[in-house]
Amino acid sequence: MQTLTVVAHRGDPYRARENTLPSLRSAFAAGADAVEIDVRLTRDGVPVLLHDETLERLWGHDRPLAQLSAAEVRGLSGGGVPTLAEALAAVPDRRLWLDLPGASARTVRAVVGTVHECGAADRVAYCAGARAMHRVRQADPAAEIALTWATLAPVRPGVLDEVRPRWLNYRFGLLSSELVARIHKDGLLVSAWTPDTRRSMRRLLGYGVDGITTNRVDVLTALRDAATL
Repeated sequence: MQTLTVVAHRGDPYRARENTLPSLRSAFAAGADAVEIDVRLTRDGVPVLLHDETLERLWGHDRPLAQLSAAEVRGLSGGGVPTLAEALAAVPDRRLWLDLPGASARTVRAVVGTVHECGAADRVAYCAGARAMHRVRQADPAAEIALTWATLAPVRPGVLDEVRPRWLNYRFGLLSSELVARIHKDGLLVSAWTPDTRRSMRRLLGYGVDGITTNRVDVLTALRDAATL
């Protein structure tokens, strides 16, 4: 029987602000198997949870993260932006997918280093495009990687050889039963991002995907559980 991995997108954003500790805890309480979080680097090299390049959308400060120290970020967000180390400690023994938007080599080294310092390498997966994931593979030959892909063009064999992903992580509208079957034939798992309607979730379950990342973890968990009855 197919086992679906339910991945909560940035936590449980309909109940708690995305990429915060309350949001992570809420997602796991709602039944998530893993939570995808976005990780960026502060000016002084501390990995923190933030999707955007600035604090404006979530925290009301139009300040680029890359120009702020970790202490400044903490002050501007009232302690709401956690460090990666704090997030790993807050949900011990739970799986996290680390999305690394626009990650430089410096960012990758800091993130992978933090994961290993926290003893969390066996419960972390990394997801992003080919360049960032190639850097992760160089930093950690044993890392679990979900290579994000946003086109129907096949992943080039050279990219697969360099990145060695466990997952191919597709925008959900691109997937079909034929594509999922072809990827499975190549020995890879398929994940989809980011469907939020029951109709889309049901369609993906019918395709046989292995993981779905969603903002509505409670809805997806209920559909997954109903499908296994």
